[in-house]
This record gives sequence, C-alpha cells and structure tokens, in this order.
Amino acid sequence: MNLRRALRLDQTSHQVISFVGAGGKTTALFQLARQFPQAIVTATTHLGAWQIPLADQHIIASDLDDLKKIPSHGVALVTGEIENDRTKPINSNTLLWLREESTSRDIPLLIEADGARQKSLKAPAEHEPAIPEFSDMIVVLAGLGVLGKPLGDEHVHRAEFFSQLSGLQIGDPITAESISRVLAHLQGGLKNIPPTARRVCLLNQADTPELQSIGGSMAHALLDHFDSVLVGFLLNSALQTFERCAGIILAAGESTRFGSLKQLLDWKGKPFVRQVAETALQAGLWPVVAVTGAYAADVESTLNGLPVSIVRNAEYQQGQSTSIHAGVQGLPKGIGAAIFLLADQPQIPVDVIRALVESHTREMQSILAPLVLEEKRANPVLFDRITFPDLIKLTGDVGGRAIFDKHRVEYLPWHDDILLFDVDKPEDYQRLKEME
Repeated sequence: MNLRRALRLDQTSHQVISFVGAGGKTTALFQLARQFPQAIVTATTHLGAWQIPLADQHIIASDLDDLKKIPSHGVALVTGEIENDRTKPINSNTLLWLREESTSRDIPLLIEADGARQKSLKAPAEHEPAIPEFSDMIVVLAGLGVLGKPLGDEHVHRAEFFSQLSGLQIGDPITAESISRVLAHLQGGLKNIPPTARRVCLLNQADTPELQSIGGSMAHALLDHFDSVLVGFLLNSALQTFERCAGIILAAGESTRFGSLKQLLDWKGKPFVRQVAETALQAGLWPVVAVTGAYAADVESTLNGLPVSIVRNAEYQQGQSTSIHAGVQGLPKGIGAAIFLLADQPQIPVDVIRALVESHTREMQSILAPLVLEEKRANPVLFDRITFPDLIKLTGDVGGRAIFDKHRVEYLPWHDDILLFDVDKPEDYQRLKEME
C-alpha cells in the first residue's frame, strides 16, 4: 500500500500536510508528492541543499513574483535563499500565498516543519515544530531501526530532550515503550499540532517481520493519541494502516418470525447479545455499539458491566436500515471501519473478526466479507469508513449488501461454515444449541 492510500488521500487532492519528527521525513514528503500529478513542497525550517534535486523545480521565493514560476505539473520545491548548504525557511506571506495557490489548483501543499539531522528519532526543542495552524494533517515520524541501540546523539536528534520526555538515561537502550512515550507526549510528538488537524503517526524503518510486529503493538497504544498509525518501510512502500475499527451490534429487531426475542436467548449461559458483545470486545473492536429497539430496556440490561455504548433506534420497525443509520451515526470521529455483528449469531468466533481487521490494516478494502467454502458470503462484514455516507442513505428493510454495487467487495477465505448459521426459527436455535 503506497503512502497516499495509507494516508487516505486517494479520494482528495487538496490538503495541507505538515511532516515532523525523524526517521524518514524527507523520504515520506517527496514520496507522497510523487504520488500526485502535481504538488508543492516547502519548509518552515531549514532544508539541506542535497534535498533540492528531489524536486522537479526549485524556486527561491525572494518575493511573491517568484512564485508565479510554479509549473502546472510535477513537484515544485519552494524555499528561502540558500546559505551554508541549507535553504532558509519561507516567510509567513509566502506560506499563505502557497496555501491559496494549492487551493486554487486543487493540489497538495506538503510542508517539512522541523529538522532532524537525518537521525532516526528526535524530540523537539522549545522553538519546534513550526507547524502552520491551517494544516489539515500532521504526519509525525519515528524510525524503529534504532531499537535496542544506546540513547545518544548518534541516533537521536536532541537526545537530552528525548531523555527528559522518555524517562531513559543517556546510554540506555532505546525501547519501543520509550519511543511511544515521546510520540504521545504533549511536548513530544503531539507538540504544536492544531486542534482541528488529523493526526497520523508513521513508524518507519520496520523492514523485518520482528519490527513490523513491534510497530503493530505500538500502534494499538498510540491510537489513543493519533487518528491512525502507519507501520512499515517507506523505501519499498510496504505500509500497514492501523485505525480504530468499531463493532456495531444490530440488536433492535422484534424477532417476529421466531416468536420471542432472540437477543435474550441463552448461549453457553449468556444471552445472545451479551455473547456477541463480549466477542467483539475480545477481538479488540472499539468502540462497540449496540443498537437496540424492541424491548430496549431488557436487551440493554444484559450488557450491564460491559464497556458497550448503547444507541436506541426509535424507528426500528421501519427496517434494518434504520439500525445501520443509528449505529454509524453513533460512532465517534476518526473511526476507520466498522464490523456489523448480528445479535442472532453468538457463535461467531473472535478469530474471524481479528482476521478481518488485520486484512483491512494491510489492504484497506472498502468492504470485506468472509467467504466460506470458496463460494458463500458470510457474516460478519467489515465496511470501511468511505462507505459510511452510502450506508446512511439506505432506506427500508435492507442491510449493507444494498451498497455492494457501489463499492468493491473483497473476500477473506474462511474455513468454518459456522459463519453461515443464524437463528430464524426455533428449530435453528435447537441446532445451534447442539453445536455447543
């Protein structure tokens, strides 16, 4: 997955994106620029003169007239004057002009907002980073290639500041925990990020399976502070995108065909809906939202003590689409995807939910469903957030499959046909109990 897709920029061109941190900042910036037909690159800090050839055209912005030289294609690098093999930062007037130009041309403006002296890690000084307040996205980088190496100036820019924020002493081995601590610190990776900007952490240099595993473990904790965490190796465009994946439990129906409320049926000593919620939580979905409707108080009482959000659907009698609306609209900002779980399928294993999430981390599929016996689509189904607007437009008694013709549906081969089973009639329930 390339950087543009990993950052969810495949659906848009105009964004102001500031890059800070260390461990591949310049590589990331120019790599992303090359993934657009046209891009403007600039810096609010010094750049090394060696970076200039990475652009198609270099413009020294002595005054605003110089900016009229920006071409209509390729990567244009705009800087201040060159002094001692470094470019000077652009001034505020130039920065504002570039913002307006990128907007009018509908192209990205990519900004390097601090320096790292080509080190893998850094902690910002008092005057850093110089992030424009109108930035739409901030990408905070860190290189994992120095894990286990001693904390010092050889590997870390401003090692003393890094020591203060991480709790490590100079000379101590650099750990994943110390890197995460600095990235999540308000005076570290989160410093000067505008409140409205999307926060992305990019853990680069993960060029081995071991480092990718470490990065994945770090990502789960860092998602408390960032909208997404990318893990991989920029030099071969191998990136995984970690985001929050929600679980939405559809538990609002009246069970008219069954004859009694299916959500409350017993499965291994627990009501169906509680078992489904516990499975979602165990699989790592967050948040888990239960959409209730018929006999809402009774259904909700079975979820007592669980960290599950309740959304009541007052229009449940108008069909499943209303529960889908309620569930999606009940999600917090920044969710990357949602897995819809049915309250009459308590037998769904944790493993299949985790497999869906892991596959989406690698490929960011729009819709991903299990495929059983190489031919039968099963539940649960994962929907990427790009599908949410279409899910909200559904009407009547239809589910998510009604938008399968609008988005590419991909499949995860699965070995267990238990995913195909649901409880519609009393005899189905009897068969399910026999599977226990």
